[in-house]
Parts: sequence; structure tokens; C-alpha cells
Amino acid sequence: MTVAGPPLTITPPADHRPPDHPNEPVARSFLRRCRQPFAATKPGRRTGVGATAGDQTLRSPVGRHLRRAALATGLSLALLAGCADPAADPSAPAQDTAVIGLTFVPNIQFAPFYSAQTAGLLPPGVTLRHHGAAEGLFTALALGQEQFVVAGGDEILQARADGADLVAVAAYYRRYPVRIIVPADSPVQGLADLKGRVIGLPGRFGESWFALLLALRQAGLSLDDVTIQEIGYTQQVALTTGKVDATVGFSNGDAVSFEQAGFPVRQLDPQTPLVSVCLATTQSQIDHDPATVRAVVAALAAGLELVVADPDQALEDAAAHIPDFQATADNSRAVLMATIPLFTDSAGKVDPTLDPAAWEAMAQAMAAAGLIPATLEAAAAIDTSFA
Repeated sequence: MTVAGPPLTITPPADHRPPDHPNEPVARSFLRRCRQPFAATKPGRRTGVGATAGDQTLRSPVGRHLRRAALATGLSLALLAGCADPAADPSAPAQDTAVIGLTFVPNIQFAPFYSAQTAGLLPPGVTLRHHGAAEGLFTALALGQEQFVVAGGDEILQARADGADLVAVAAYYRRYPVRIIVPADSPVQGLADLKGRVIGLPGRFGESWFALLLALRQAGLSLDDVTIQEIGYTQQVALTTGKVDATVGFSNGDAVSFEQAGFPVRQLDPQTPLVSVCLATTQSQIDHDPATVRAVVAALAAGLELVVADPDQALEDAAAHIPDFQATADNSRAVLMATIPLFTDSAGKVDPTLDPAAWEAMAQAMAAAGLIPATLEAAAAIDTSFA
């Protein structure tokens, strides 16, 4: 996903663990490869989504806070009722702390986590940690410095193919937001029209790369039929200046930033069977402390509910986490309103459950594209018992 403005300087985790750490070989692999994280979305605007319903009392700051307090109280009671794990060994103590890795610099895309923390819904001892701009997606998790991480389902599968201990436990985005973006007056009307065109994308990694490969296959094209330019996170400049004919970006990021800039574009949905952003942990974490996993998943679901129910309050919550928030408040609002549809299903409801059939379809498509071995089991990459 695309970067929102200049990256902030955040100290990455130390690359040191005791030599007998069980994930050290995997950690070295990720340190070498230094895969980019799923990135924050650029500011965008989408009207008519997530508007607050109700009378003027509920729209007022006092009304919002009253409603927020009632919702948070109800969610807290639900968390208390639902987080007990009867299968867990009562003699095994839960860990004192756990860290959730938010895989880029502070950004409104992480609003559900900010709201969950503000409302006191995160379990005791659970903290949030943002990654640095150049930090590997799973490095801290592999080194034991994080216990949870936010990442694309496709990125999780590819990392598992490299030997990473990763298990998705909840859905974050319900829909895959990658789009092929072309100028509104472009002759490119469909995926097949990309033949002979120059396509720009951040690099040959992550969700944009996976989606492009599968989109080309779907259109009966190969990489030999197009010219790929790795343009970093400069999609807007590259497309508006004609450096590329199309860019690979995100419906809640690049597309809306083009709209804000007054540059008309069209979005081609590759409609690939890829699974978007999830909350993941490790099998060792699940085995050692399933109660914390269950509580974190419940807190995430509650945070999603809070954001969808009251975007205005979600922006207030995020202000404490995003540096210089007031300078970019309008952008953050636009991004949030474009992202809320990704947090919900087709009926507009929050649903953090994982779909095994969707993961199997993704694994087959990625294997056909040569991204993962055909022998990789999608079922082992998810645990549906927590959501």
C-alpha cells in the first residue's frame, strides 16, 4: 500500500537476539530481504461513506462522547464475557506483555487500534508499536520483539513459504483494495489493454506486485507483454507527467489522492482472489497464550466497531498517535472515509472472521503465478477459532 507523505523517523528494533532463539534463522532471512511493509494510504476523499446518523444531539461533541461511552461499555462487557479460553491450561500464566506491530509509521489506517486503546479495550500489558519506514514486515515478530503484526494475507502466505511462523487470526480489511489506475482519458479500458503499456508500481514486492502478476495472468498477459517501472511511492507524479501509462495503487490511497489533486483517473479492479490485510501472530504464541490472542482479536473487532460507528471520534483518538495531526487532519479524514468500506462486509457490518475457502483460492492462484510452492497448505496459515 502507498506511503502517506514523507516517512517519519522511527527507531527499528535491535537486530539482536540470543543465539538460541528458535526463530533466528528465519529472522536473518527477513533481515536480508527487508520486505517492505504494507504501507499507509495516501490522503483521499470519498463522500457519503460512514456518515454519522441520528439527530443533532448525537452529532454534537457531547452526544458523540455519550454514545461512544455507551458503545465502549457494551464492548467492554462483551470482551469480558468472550475472552475466557476454556481450553487453555489454567496453570499456564499468560504473558505479562504483548506488542502489536503496526506495519508502518503512524497513520489513520490504524484507527481501530488507536480507538481500542483509547477506549481501554486492549488487554492489560498489550501495546502498539509502529514500524520504521525501512523495517522488514515480519522482522520484529521473527525476533520475538512483537507478538502480533498487521499484514496482507498474501504476504503471510509468501512468508510462510520462506519458513516463517505466521498464523492469521482475524481479518482487518474485508476487501482487497489494489487497483490499476489510469488517466480518465486513457485508451486502456480493461486489463487486456495493458499490453505494450508502461506500468509503474513501488517495487516487485507486496500486495501491489502480487495483484499485478495475477491481473496480467487473468488478462492472458505476461511480464513480457508490459514494461514494469519501479517508481517507489511516486505514483501521482509518474502518472500525471506521463512517465507511466498506468500505476498500481490502492482504492483508499492513490485513487483518492488523484481525486484531491484534481487529476481525473479510472480504476481497474483486477478482481484477484487475494486476501487483504489481517491480524497475524505465531503458532508458538497461540500455543503459549491463547487467552491473549483471543483478547487482542476481540479488542480489534471492538475497535473496528467504534471507528465505523463514529468516524469523528476515531479521528480524535488518532490525533494522539499521529504527529502533527492537525496539519493533516483533512487528509486523515478523507483517508478514513475511504477506508471504512474496507473494514466492513458487503452489508456494512464489521466481521473479523477468516474465510478458509478464500485462503485456499488465494493459495492456488499464488502457486499458479509461481509466488509460493503448490504444496503450501493454506489451512495451516489461519486459525478460525479466535474470530
